[in-house]
Amino acid sequence: MSTGKIILGAVAGLAVGAALGVLLAPDKGSETRKKLAKKKDDLADNLKGKFDNLKGKYNSALDNAADKLDSLAAKGEELAQNGRHAVSEAKSAVTR
Repeated sequence: MSTGKIILGAVAGLAVGAALGVLLAPDKGSETRKKLAKKKDDLADNLKGKFDNLKGKYNSALDNAADKLDSLAAKGEELAQNGRHAVSEAKSAVTR
Protein backbone atom coordinates (compact mmCIF):
# COMPACT_ATOMS: atom_id res chain seq x y z
CA MET A 1 0.00 0.00 0.00
CA SER A 2 1.41 3.41 -0.89
CA THR A 3 2.33 5.97 1.75
CA GLY A 4 -0.16 8.46 0.31
CA LYS A 5 -3.04 6.02 0.78
CA ILE A 6 -1.97 5.28 4.34
CA ILE A 7 -1.79 8.99 5.21
CA LEU A 8 -5.14 9.67 3.54
CA GLY A 9 -6.72 6.78 5.44
CA ALA A 10 -5.29 7.99 8.74
CA VAL A 11 -6.50 11.55 8.16
CA ALA A 12 -9.96 10.32 7.15
CA GLY A 13 -10.10 8.10 10.23
CA LEU A 14 -9.10 11.00 12.47
CA ALA A 15 -11.74 13.24 10.91
CA VAL A 16 -14.50 10.66 11.28
CA GLY A 17 -13.46 9.86 14.84
CA ALA A 18 -13.35 13.52 15.84
CA ALA A 19 -16.73 14.20 14.23
CA LEU A 20 -18.34 11.20 15.96
CA GLY A 21 -16.80 12.17 19.27
CA VAL A 22 -18.19 15.66 19.03
CA LEU A 23 -21.59 14.52 17.80
CA LEU A 24 -21.99 12.01 20.63
CA ALA A 25 -20.92 14.46 23.32
CA PRO A 26 -23.68 15.79 25.58
CA ASP A 27 -23.45 19.43 24.37
CA LYS A 28 -26.01 21.80 22.89
CA GLY A 29 -26.32 21.83 19.11
CA SER A 30 -24.72 25.26 18.81
CA GLU A 31 -21.73 24.12 20.86
CA THR A 32 -21.41 20.96 18.78
CA ARG A 33 -21.44 22.99 15.55
CA LYS A 34 -18.74 25.31 16.92
CA LYS A 35 -16.60 22.33 17.88
CA LEU A 36 -17.08 20.74 14.46
CA ALA A 37 -16.14 23.99 12.73
CA LYS A 38 -13.01 24.28 14.88
CA LYS A 39 -12.02 20.67 14.17
CA LYS A 40 -12.57 21.26 10.45
CA ASP A 41 -10.38 24.36 10.54
CA ASP A 42 -7.68 22.55 12.51
CA LEU A 43 -7.71 19.65 10.06
CA ALA A 44 -7.57 22.02 7.07
CA ASP A 45 -4.61 23.89 8.60
CA ASN A 46 -2.83 20.60 9.31
CA LEU A 47 -3.36 19.35 5.76
CA LYS A 48 -2.23 22.68 4.30
CA GLY A 49 0.94 22.52 6.38
CA LYS A 50 1.69 18.99 5.22
CA PHE A 51 0.98 19.95 1.60
CA ASP A 52 3.27 22.98 1.84
CA ASN A 53 5.99 20.79 3.36
CA LEU A 54 5.62 18.22 0.58
CA LYS A 55 5.62 20.96 -2.05
CA GLY A 56 8.82 22.40 -0.55
CA LYS A 57 10.52 18.99 -0.67
CA TYR A 58 9.41 18.49 -4.27
CA ASN A 59 10.68 21.92 -5.33
CA SER A 60 13.98 21.31 -3.53
CA ALA A 61 14.45 17.96 -5.27
CA LEU A 62 13.56 19.52 -8.61
CA ASP A 63 16.07 22.35 -8.09
CA ASN A 64 18.73 19.84 -7.07
CA ALA A 65 18.10 17.75 -10.19
CA ALA A 66 18.27 20.87 -12.39
CA ASP A 67 21.59 21.87 -10.82
CA LYS A 68 23.03 18.40 -11.43
CA LEU A 69 21.80 18.47 -15.03
CA ASP A 70 23.43 21.86 -15.59
CA SER A 71 26.69 20.53 -14.12
CA LEU A 72 26.60 17.46 -16.35
CA ALA A 73 25.90 19.61 -19.41
CA ALA A 74 28.88 21.84 -18.59
CA LYS A 75 31.14 18.80 -18.16
CA GLY A 76 29.89 17.39 -21.47
CA GLU A 77 30.61 20.65 -23.24
CA GLU A 78 34.10 20.74 -21.74
CA LEU A 79 34.78 17.17 -22.89
CA ALA A 80 33.52 18.01 -26.38
CA GLN A 81 35.80 21.05 -26.58
CA ASN A 82 38.78 18.99 -25.40
CA GLY A 83 37.97 16.33 -28.01
CA ARG A 84 37.74 18.92 -30.79
CA HIS A 85 41.07 20.39 -29.68
CA ALA A 86 42.71 16.95 -29.63
CA VAL A 87 41.38 16.16 -33.12
CA SER A 88 42.62 19.51 -34.39
CA GLU A 89 46.11 18.89 -32.95
CA ALA A 90 46.20 15.36 -34.39
CA LYS A 91 45.17 16.70 -37.79
CA SER A 92 47.91 19.33 -37.65
CA ALA A 93 50.51 16.72 -36.69
CA VAL A 94 49.52 14.45 -39.59
CA THR A 95 49.60 17.23 -42.22
CA ARG A 96 53.12 18.40 -41.26
